[in-house]
Amino acid sequence: MSLSAALPKGLAMTRLVWPRYHRLIGSAYPPIDLFEDIADPADWDLLAAAEARSNPRVAETIGALDLVAPERRVSGPGASYVMAPFTHVSPERKGRFHDGSFGAFYAANAFDTALFEVIHHQGLFYGATDEAPGWIADMRELVGEIDASLVDLRTSGQDAAGADTAALLDPDDYAASQAFAARIRAAGCDGIVYPSVRHAGGECFAAFHPDVMSVPLQASHLTCHWDGQRIDMVKIHDQRQAERAGQVFRIEA
Repeated sequence: MSLSAALPKGLAMTRLVWPRYHRLIGSAYPPIDLFEDIADPADWDLLAAAEARSNPRVAETIGALDLVAPERRVSGPGASYVMAPFTHVSPERKGRFHDGSFGAFYAANAFDTALFEVIHHQGLFYGATDEAPGWIADMRELVGEIDASLVDLRTSGQDAAGADTAALLDPDDYAASQAFAARIRAAGCDGIVYPSVRHAGGECFAAFHPDVMSVPLQASHLTCHWDGQRIDMVKIHDQRQAERAGQVFRIEA
């Protein structure tokens, strides 16, 4: 199926150019050596297989390389940040626009939007695991650039197309959005840009391949506070957010 045939009536592609995207991830994940190396990504499968013979943990660390076509892999410093979401996939770790059989890289157009997106999902996780109150989640901000042609959902709900695509932005039910993403990804789509449902006015993208956006750089560090029911405070640690460094911000319910 062609991409144009896979898109609902009224939806179109748009060129998304953001000089700065923002993504927040847990600080507990070290770089994956293979992705950070200067070796040709086309050779990674052989290198990984050779290393796995002497260290069985290598395969677990790298993940499922075959989920990323060699020509779409990225390497070098910081490459782990964009490769890992596509090689470490699981039906137990689904998202709005990926179902666990393939991965996606999510980012936002602003730090605050990325923050509200991540604290929503972190809150669900800590609530499900009955986490004790306290400062519990150390995170790092990643910043990069994107210049790519993506499916645009930002007009959903505002025109005739919105009637067909409103389910793709359901706050809690991802069944329709996951099926939609699988269909357009199979048709050759690189990703989706959409309005954040966690932060009014914010925008996000979901990329289906590691080479859709630039490899990001690490920016600020932050810690989230869990009050037993939700993440209610965030502390920014360093100068990358100079006007906020060292401050504790309360998250309104």
